This record gives sequence, structure tokens and C-alpha cells, in this order.
Amino acid sequence: MQIYNTLTRRKETFTPLDDNRVSMYVCGMTVYDYCHLGHARMLVAFDVIARWLRQRGYALTYVRNITDVDDKIIARAAENDEPIAALTERMIEAMHEDERRLGMQRPDLEPRATGHVDDIIAMIETLIDRGYAYRADNGDVYYRVRRFAAYGALNNRDLDEMRAGARVEVEAHKEDPLDFVLWKHAKNGEQSWPSPWGEGRPGWHIECSAMSTCCLGNTFDIHGGGPDLAFPHHENEIAQSEAATGQRYVNTWMHAGALRVGSDKMSKSLGNFFTVRDVLEHHHPEVVRYLFVASHYRSAINYAPETLTDARRSLERFYNALESVTPQQGEVDSGYAERFAAAMDDDFNTPEALAVLFELVREINRRQGEDPTAAAVLAFELQRLGSVLGLLQYAPRDFLQGGSDIDEAEIERQIEARNAARREKNFAEADRIRDALAARGIILKDSRDGTSWVVE
Repeated sequence: MQIYNTLTRRKETFTPLDDNRVSMYVCGMTVYDYCHLGHARMLVAFDVIARWLRQRGYALTYVRNITDVDDKIIARAAENDEPIAALTERMIEAMHEDERRLGMQRPDLEPRATGHVDDIIAMIETLIDRGYAYRADNGDVYYRVRRFAAYGALNNRDLDEMRAGARVEVEAHKEDPLDFVLWKHAKNGEQSWPSPWGEGRPGWHIECSAMSTCCLGNTFDIHGGGPDLAFPHHENEIAQSEAATGQRYVNTWMHAGALRVGSDKMSKSLGNFFTVRDVLEHHHPEVVRYLFVASHYRSAINYAPETLTDARRSLERFYNALESVTPQQGEVDSGYAERFAAAMDDDFNTPEALAVLFELVREINRRQGEDPTAAAVLAFELQRLGSVLGLLQYAPRDFLQGGSDIDEAEIERQIEARNAARREKNFAEADRIRDALAARGIILKDSRDGTSWVVE
């Protein structure tokens, strides 16, 4: 098996630390809002990776954390006038619901940052004792970036160039503008914990260092995450963890590609995102999953409403073939499984694996008339291999009769709900409805005569 390692910038033969046991940590969600499709792209990518590692016979321990203390969480809870714990529990439950609908298997362990504060404090104390961290006069604790000689290796960055080009606000309490926070001194009314440096809370980066090493040990096989985490989050994790333990932190670093809208990455900060639940109101969940699986996990996906239409058409080819026969287990000696495995062993190349499934569809369709038994056996193989990708999990008739993505009466009801929200000056709800329709390719046009819509 070959896996592309972000650290070395090449594919490498995967050799687990412990025979057939594999340890994998993936940075999960910061739970202050609903998951959007960009998050789902990353989560599905590592769900497929975990599935294939297990299919290959590895005993995988898959850890994916939850960040449940963070500036954004505190701000959102204050904005909603609700307790932080109520907000995070609500968002965690919603995240799990989205994952179930998209056919994701739960990780083996799902640690929360708030459950590891003692471990975080202990790691920071070690870093201070070893000279890698210091308490500043503002009460925060910072990491000395220049003290760690290998800083920048993951992202191939030079410290002096980073310092020269950094848009870092000069803060008098830092020894160096590149130093990053490990422990934040609590402001009045903020969620906090007691520590040797006073009441406060963890910085984001140290949370993952503590949770990953507590769950998997000082060194583990695979660390993954979204495309925007390589720097600075994962770079900082390496610096913290290796300085604290004196050991190599991770052997293989993996990063999923971005989901783009036009030329921009889908993100909440840019406001160009569609939540999973909004999209699933109008599209079958396996269509959304197929959209992600059809691209290599490291590739960027350019999202537009027509991409989901194309994904549905592709899935319909599979389900039409399955509906025409009754799958039957039997001997398949035509090499489909071997070619599928070769594709997945080549850095989890799901587009090539799907190409094998399309070969199966063509052969099923060809064999139906001349050899129905062979067609039934091939259909069973199609279902079996599809399940490795989390696809073809529905009865063919249920999927195919799932209906059109366009329901004119429903669109008119949504337009009326938007108009009502605008009359009540609830512009956030009006915008949400407009964006949810846009996710389906339905563009609203407002004029003096009212609101019309077109499909683009």
C-alpha cells in the first residue's frame, strides 16, 4: 500500500508501527455550528480511508476529536444567549446525525477537548520545564517557535521568511511574533479551568497534541485533517508534541482536498457554504457521498449544483444494473476485485476504483440476456465492492424512485416562506432559504412583480 505523505511530499510504502495494528488520528469539528459540505468532504474522505484499512485486514484504531472549547464557541453561545455546554451538545448531536445520513462509520474514539484539560496542562508544564514555553506578563502561556529546530518542515517553510512576510500583529508580551498560545488567561465570564498560571483555557493547537498522544501514544501511524490545517495547526502540533515527548510524533501526514465554490474554498468565514442538512433536504445522501468519492481525496472539488445532478446520474447507472437482476454470491474470476484493490492501495485512488465498478456495470448489462446467473454473480460483486466505499447501500427501487430534485410546488412554498421572513425582517432566515435553493441550482430572481426562479 502506497500513501502520499504531506511531510515528505511523496508516496511511500505504508508500514505500520505495530505489525497489522494501525493508529490514525483525524482533526474533527469545532462544534459551534452545523457541518457544511466542506467539512463533510473531509469526513467522508477519512471514512473511506478507515474502511479500506480495515478491508485490508489492519486492526485500526481511528480517533477523531471534537473541539468543544474555542473562541468561536464562546462567541456563538453568547450570541445565542445559551450555555456553552448546551450549544456544543446540540451541535455534536447534529454532526452525528449528518454523519449517519451520509453513511459514515463512527470513529473508535471521539475525545473532547474539555475532557482532557488535565492532560493539556501537564503537557504545557513539560514544555515550560524543557524551555519550549513561557508564561507572558499578560497571563497567557506561549510556545517558543524558534526553540524547535524542525519548525516548518511539514509545510516546507523557512522561519526567517515566515517572520519577514508574516502579517503578525506585534504583541509586546510575546518574545517573538511567531510564538503561539498554549494557554489563554481567562477574561471575565469566560469558560475557564484552574491551572498553575491562573484561571484560563487551552489554546487550540495544544488540545490535539494532548488528545492524540493520550489516545494513541507518543508516536502513531497516521494523522489527517482538512486542507487548511497543515499550517499552522499541524505544524504547531508537531512542535509541541515532539518537544514534550522527545519522540517522533507521526509517521504519515494526510490532508484532504478542499471543496471549492468558484475559486474560493467553501468556508464559514467567507459565507459561501451550504450546510449538509440543507443540501440533504433536496438531494439523496448517497448522491452527496458519491460526489466526494468520485474525486481523489487529495484533489479539490469544484462544487456547483450540477455536480450533484451528475453524481445522481452516475449512481443511477449502478442502481439500474442492480435492479435488473437479483444479486447472487458466486465465483468471480475476472480480476475486478484485484483491480479495485490495486486502485485503493495506490493512495486510496477512489476514481480508479469507481472505474472498475463501471466496468462491472457494463458487463452485468451485457450478460443479462445471455447468462443471467453470471450477471447475478457480477451484481453481487458490484454491491460488495461498492460497500467498501460506502455506496450502493440502498434497495435499487428505493433509490431510483427517490424522485426528482425539482419539486415546483415545494419551491413555491419555499419562496413564500422567504417572503414571509422578509416581511418580518428576518433577513437571516430569508438568506438561508435563498442559499438552500441555490444549493439545488434554483436561482431566485426578485423584481417589482415578485419572485421568480430558474434552474441553472
